[in-house]
Amino acid sequence: MMKKTLFSNFLTFLIVFSMLQLLPNTFAQDNTQWGIPEGARTRLGRGRTGEMRYSPDGTLLAVASGIGIWLYDTATYQDVSLLTGQSEQIFNIAFSPDGKTIASGCYDGTIRLWDIGTGIHKTRLTTYKISVNSVAFSPDGRTLACGSDDGTVRLWDVYTGEHKETLTGLADGITSLSFTPDGRTLASGNYDRTIRLWDVYTGEHKKMLTGHTNTVYSVAFSPDGQTLASGSEDGTVRLWDAHTGEHKKTLTGHTGAVYHVAFSPDGQTLASGGAKAVRLWDAHTAAHQKTLTGYTEQVSSVAFSPDGKTLASGNDPGETVDFWDGDTGAHKKTLTGDIGRVFSVAFSPDGKTLAGGTGKNPPHLWDVHTGTHKPAFKGPAPVYCVAFSPDGKTLASGGWEDIRLWDAHTGERKRILEGHTLWVRSMAFSPDGQTLASGSDDDTIRFWEAHTGKLTNILIGHADGVKSVAFSPDGKILASGGGDGTLRLWDAHTGTSKITPTGHTDWVSSVAFSPDGKILASGSRDGNIHLWNADTGEYKKTLTGHTFWVTSLAFSPDGKTLASGSLDSTVLLWELFKAPLPTSR
Repeated sequence: MMKKTLFSNFLTFLIVFSMLQLLPNTFAQDNTQWGIPEGARTRLGRGRTGEMRYSPDGTLLAVASGIGIWLYDTATYQDVSLLTGQSEQIFNIAFSPDGKTIASGCYDGTIRLWDIGTGIHKTRLTTYKISVNSVAFSPDGRTLACGSDDGTVRLWDVYTGEHKETLTGLADGITSLSFTPDGRTLASGNYDRTIRLWDVYTGEHKKMLTGHTNTVYSVAFSPDGQTLASGSEDGTVRLWDAHTGEHKKTLTGHTGAVYHVAFSPDGQTLASGGAKAVRLWDAHTAAHQKTLTGYTEQVSSVAFSPDGKTLASGNDPGETVDFWDGDTGAHKKTLTGDIGRVFSVAFSPDGKTLAGGTGKNPPHLWDVHTGTHKPAFKGPAPVYCVAFSPDGKTLASGGWEDIRLWDAHTGERKRILEGHTLWVRSMAFSPDGQTLASGSDDDTIRFWEAHTGKLTNILIGHADGVKSVAFSPDGKILASGGGDGTLRLWDAHTGTSKITPTGHTDWVSSVAFSPDGKILASGSRDGNIHLWNADTGEYKKTLTGHTFWVTSLAFSPDGKTLASGSLDSTVLLWELFKAPLPTSR
């Protein structure tokens, strides 16, 4: 399910301003800077969240994300570590029974084992050709089960890394895995609407449980091993006899899909996460006990602490992790950002404000000195690009077919510019503020009079959508990046094409000039950022660190910092030119 909703969900983004000249140390000291790639000064954002798991001793909560695995101290709610190394979104994780190892399954098809004490990546068991959707340790910690979109379950020896068994027979992918407490049986939830029970020792398929009418997203055995619970896209939770496979109860009440189910450690309570709510049930009578609300989107993960006193729930794509009293259901704590994926960032001319165009409605503003999130504008969603006018008084935002101009101080909408026929992916004001350039998925670049909204020119040359545009500081050159993999430089006055630097192998999704006009930065869908000589188009350097599509770039006013926004749900801040740039590859 997680993989199939990758591009439709917009998820978690917590602002972490630190180690930046523009920001005070008092703000930075409360935030952990883990997993920052070489050359980056800080990271804004914690990545798209996936599954959550408590450590066996209850002292840690692990949260899978787009940039790694975050470990939180459950007593203080502070992050204590970030485990990084996988190249794309981590959707599922599992602690070994002794709490010393954590396993992760990734969208890129890899499975990794991590040492919790050192944070060191220990083993990569295999590489699938398709997403790993679920991982689970056997109760004795010797076997790791992994389920994939290729329709197989693979069993591995945790100590030797040896592949032990492949369980086959499914026509579609695996979504969830759960061992019985005695480790003899493995249950799999599947896209084909079924639940399968397997003999772990022989690899034999024992039973197929049917009844759900849509994808089974989650399965979990009760602590005594007598009951199997399942949650489905059909909006129901079902209880099954774990030995006979007999259907016992159907729990209804969710208003949409049920994405995750979990038993309390004493087996008395079953929690189910679904559309905008967590529901708590009596695990024996199936009576509904309580509904935990306050969410605006789906609850994708629920987990009880080992002592049963706390229930954690993750909101997808609302970017929150909530903690609830396991007995009363009272809300205890929220870790939140609620921003969504960052499609575009822009500094105000005075450097005091950072604007972000995100998958959330509407544009967002942050005070750079304090890190405070300012009140957002009222407008349509999603916003794919933002740009400040040179005087800082106007913020432009681009969305579906139109451009909206806002008063940057009051949030009042000033004007709507219409003409593009597909998504507006990027905009840039000329240095004198008279012209606004916009690039669109309709393959065109358009020039507008910023004050009247009049269309003055259309530039054609890209063979696929125009993903980014930027004026040089003197206003003489317009740079554009396209879905055709090309970077183009145009004469801003005549609209003629001047130079087409080569080197990118995928979409050029963002371009930005340094304040002195000497350096042009370009970001690609492959996660890389290239630096170029803006006059000659000569390649200078490549910045690596994002795990996914770089959607936006912005230089700070002094030119020393480059901010990059990505669909890995983070913003990286890069300290540039500490050493002379190389002149060749």
